[in-house]
Amino acid sequence: MIVLGLDLIILPFALWASMSLRLGELFVPSGFRGDVIYFFFMVPFIAIPIFLQLGLYRAIIRYVGLVAMWTVIKGVTLYSLAFGVVILLSGIPGIPRSVLLINWLVTCLLIGGSRFIGRWAFSGQQKFTSTNQAKKRVAIYGAGAAGVQIASAWSRSPVYMPAAFIDDSKALQGNVIEGLRVYSLNELLTLIDQYSITDVVIAMPSVARSKRSQIIQKLEPYSVHVSTLPGLDDLVSGKVKVEDVREVGVLDLLGRIPVEPDIPLLNANIKNKVVLVTGAGGSIGSELCRQIIKIGPKKLILFERGEHDLYLIENELIELAGRLHPEREATGDLISPILASILNQERLESVCKVFGVQTVYHAAAYKHVPLVERNPCEAVRNNVLGTYKAALAAIDADVETFVLVSTDKAVRPTSTMGATKRFAEMILQGLAQSRKGKTRFTMVRFGNVLDSSGSVVPLFREQIQKGGPVTVTDPRITRYFMTIPEAAQLVIQAGAMGQGGDVFVLDMGEPVKILEMARRMIHLSGFEVRDESTPEGEIEIIYTGLRPGEKLYEELLIGENVSPTQNPLIMSANEDSLPWYVLTDFIKLFEETVESHDVDRSRELLVEAVMGFSPQCEVADLVQRKKLQISAKTPKDNIVRYSG
Repeated sequence: MIVLGLDLIILPFALWASMSLRLGELFVPSGFRGDVIYFFFMVPFIAIPIFLQLGLYRAIIRYVGLVAMWTVIKGVTLYSLAFGVVILLSGIPGIPRSVLLINWLVTCLLIGGSRFIGRWAFSGQQKFTSTNQAKKRVAIYGAGAAGVQIASAWSRSPVYMPAAFIDDSKALQGNVIEGLRVYSLNELLTLIDQYSITDVVIAMPSVARSKRSQIIQKLEPYSVHVSTLPGLDDLVSGKVKVEDVREVGVLDLLGRIPVEPDIPLLNANIKNKVVLVTGAGGSIGSELCRQIIKIGPKKLILFERGEHDLYLIENELIELAGRLHPEREATGDLISPILASILNQERLESVCKVFGVQTVYHAAAYKHVPLVERNPCEAVRNNVLGTYKAALAAIDADVETFVLVSTDKAVRPTSTMGATKRFAEMILQGLAQSRKGKTRFTMVRFGNVLDSSGSVVPLFREQIQKGGPVTVTDPRITRYFMTIPEAAQLVIQAGAMGQGGDVFVLDMGEPVKILEMARRMIHLSGFEVRDESTPEGEIEIIYTGLRPGEKLYEELLIGENVSPTQNPLIMSANEDSLPWYVLTDFIKLFEETVESHDVDRSRELLVEAVMGFSPQCEVADLVQRKKLQISAKTPKDNIVRYSG
């Protein structure tokens, strides 16, 4: 109503101004025939209905842009044509015909200008004092379409204030876009001093990860906080908006290119099949469920003993399925949550039989090394006996494929967690060797997954946000890294390639030094590391020492006997195993020690059963006394090499 009222004043004024410009002097209506004065009252009744029809009064002033300006031009043009017809039909002398063109131009300027003045006033851009001083000054790396959009979006932000563009293109450097000048990266130090730049956002969502990693390396020496736009897939899917920046992740730092999935392998065990995931609420289990839903199973069963975790993943998957498969989710037959433990073999077996499960992904496990080290009996109960019971349930229910999610910590383990996961692998190898049932058993090992629960990445991020210190266990420690989606896709593909008893590992590239990663995360958060060379730094790195069961470095293979697969980045490993009758003896002993809570005996059995297990805890003395002798019940000559 305010804008409409303003237009009622602008329209007669524009006509008067046009007459004055045409005559070269201030127009006085009394000097002309009295009929002319009626046109000044007539023009609003001609223009306003046209403006209403074109939606000029539905536009939100603070967001007026080029589209709204084009609508103003169309509206004023139609009004001018209609006004010209009225003048011609009226036959009233006193209004020169050239006034029509002048009036069109003046009206466009006044009507359009009033909108842009309103936008400027409402957006708060006129407040250059305390408000703008409190905003974070941001340099936008990338003067392309995404950079321009984020500059436009942040021009009205109460938090950020775009100050400049940075771009590698010499053709753009020196030009002005959205009122911001484009600089080269070499001028960033000058920008920091001149504009008090505190943040740099990389606005290049479609650039290759290796290129983004190179840019981050160039920005690392500067004391600015670096963030980046989400990937192009997330922008296109609508998950995030262009102004939704995120922290630089370790994947950006590493520049690691995820393994491209083989679509036929992804579909083989899932498309139009009944799939069950144990530990469906965990980091890997939940991502497996997301990937499975995208592929299109006949039914997905969420097997989880944590009520809250099951509730969260079920709701998330229902929403995801509603977007991807609305015709299926409407019937409510796509997702079935089962609240139960894998230790309940009868329950798992009945679920598999009732639903006709064809594929099982076994992700349920205790995996936090220090916690498991303090609770070894529970680790044996869950990781060893749980896997054993889940595998037997799959056999009895005639499940086609059973895939175990394993870990690189199972290779020459130094922790109880790694040893229990290796014994779980051996159980499946033994079952495959004994040819019990028709179920194909497959295992897949991978390193650390980024941003999983207990991962070092979110820990470092939280410590940096609190101002430090950042804790690193040992300056020499290294780890392999991969993304959670990539890990889930690998598990799915491995299950399709397995023939029975196979162990698959991923070529994960070079290991990463955790200390170097911590330093880079601190730098890219806009801080300096405080040490002897830079005592004025903000965040200190302290060394806490290896925790019980931790290794300085991880391995993916026990032996060197590996062979390629149809995916060049996935290898098949032929590992040593124990005969099934030996494994069953160990399992009986494990059941006894777990029931009696005999911690020492549980670890002793793991040492006897798992070759290469060198505990880094109080059981080491026990191991030394035993001198790693295998008991008479399980002589060394029972160890055989078994290749699926």
